[in-house]
Amino acid sequence: MSNNSTTQPATGSAEPHFLGTRIRGLRKRRGMTLAELAQMSELTAGYISQLERNLAYPSIPALFNIARSLGVTIQWFFASEANTAPEDHGYVVRKNSRMSVHYEDGIVDQLLTPQPNRQLEMLHSRFPPGTYSQHSYSHEGEEAGFLLSGSFELWVGERYFQLNEGDSFSFSSQEPHRYGNPGDVDAVVVWVITPPTF
Repeated sequence: MSNNSTTQPATGSAEPHFLGTRIRGLRKRRGMTLAELAQMSELTAGYISQLERNLAYPSIPALFNIARSLGVTIQWFFASEANTAPEDHGYVVRKNSRMSVHYEDGIVDQLLTPQPNRQLEMLHSRFPPGTYSQHSYSHEGEEAGFLLSGSFELWVGERYFQLNEGDSFSFSSQEPHRYGNPGDVDAVVVWVITPPTF
């Protein structure tokens, strides 16, 4: 996998810059150097260094490879400033308490299922116009999605699908897949992934 373009985090963003700090902290706890993580994740040490210093957001495949190399799922990197009410813990995620991860090009995933979840996870993903995963990737499990709004392109293996608002899909995550938003408005997708490898 080649490096993905570096997108600077938006200045003035209310989103706290936690992702790089969490990557660096976990890498150091694992006793890994930047070079070792770069080799395992098929990225460059310079790119990972930019991520760790919060100078860039990762692509989805890049964060997936980093997570796998560090022995965690992407779910480990989700963070939120909001606290969960004791009566909701483990059962309910309130709209203002969703944990999120920001990727390059403004793509945002919000976790809709409480942590930890043993069998599945559900994500709310927002793809700004013209954003695409540049590389196909695969992992264990199955996934399904429902396009809440906008338009969406999906490649699974050699197959290509053009989706519109209200369409849904499912596939084996072991097949290489990538996706993107060809439209001029945000595409919003609700994903369900089992097991929660993401």
